[in-house]
Amino acid sequence: MPSTEGQYQPLLDRLVTESVDPGLTDIDSMDIEGRLRIMNEQDSLVANAVATEIPRIARAVAHAAHSFRAGGRLLYVGAGTSGRLGILDASECPPTFGVSRHWVQGIIAGGERAVFEAVEDAEDDVTAGAAAIINADVNPNDTVIGISASGRTPFVLGALHQARKRGAATVGLTNNRPSEIDSVASIIIAPVVGPEVLAGSTRLKSGTAQKMVLNMISTIAMMEVGKTYGNLMVDLQATNAKLRVRSARMITEVTGADRDSAAAALESAGGSAKLAILMIETGLDADKGTQLLERAGGSLRRALGTPEHRSPNSDM
Repeated sequence: MPSTEGQYQPLLDRLVTESVDPGLTDIDSMDIEGRLRIMNEQDSLVANAVATEIPRIARAVAHAAHSFRAGGRLLYVGAGTSGRLGILDASECPPTFGVSRHWVQGIIAGGERAVFEAVEDAEDDVTAGAAAIINADVNPNDTVIGISASGRTPFVLGALHQARKRGAATVGLTNNRPSEIDSVASIIIAPVVGPEVLAGSTRLKSGTAQKMVLNMISTIAMMEVGKTYGNLMVDLQATNAKLRVRSARMITEVTGADRDSAAAALESAGGSAKLAILMIETGLDADKGTQLLERAGGSLRRALGTPEHRSPNSDM
């Protein structure tokens, strides 16, 4: 991959994300409520921009689900706001879906320090992006999503190029079309949200669009591999009082058991709402329920749908 800095430095005034909205040049002279209404109106444009990208998002979901089934990972790579959003989504997958931290990982230019403070020049290092992929031992079972509002962040481009060389599925998430990321990613997701309320502040609409897309990819990919049941987070980790109450309520909703019975089943299942539901619905103990779930590939719906243990609630 070319390493000359000029390859990654298009004129900023060509990027939609850097452009100035001429209708907002007097926003600083408005009252607070007026400014808030403008921001809200601008944010309302984001959902439609994301909707246009659903066919490309679906392809990314399919790759991520395939990676999970193959023992691979979903990795997000970004700088600044984009990198932090990737880390945010990755960090919330274990408690939400009961997966290990290995499944979804975030890589940010500048390392851990950049999560909490700006490391402005880190994004310009192409070699560091490639090295991050090498250090993560990316392989053909992985899916790597490079996140860059501009579509030209050198760290992200270097990472995607290296991931592609290693045979991983590559996805570019950007807010400009066309952009340089097009040449290094197999799938391009580009919700173009237009100029920001504050010109160039891509933590605003661009960041919101990125967060929406990442929510969609990780959530639907987890559904694909049986980490949910209906619209319930049956694989969440009940690691605090709130989540234990949520888990018990979930068990009650699916099985019709009373709260005390649901709490007892949850305890017998070692805190697994999925296993507790299966135990109540089938009468199996924890060991046999675990074996049934394993045979069903971890899918509660498939486990409850087997002929010998048909659940009356399996069509919820």
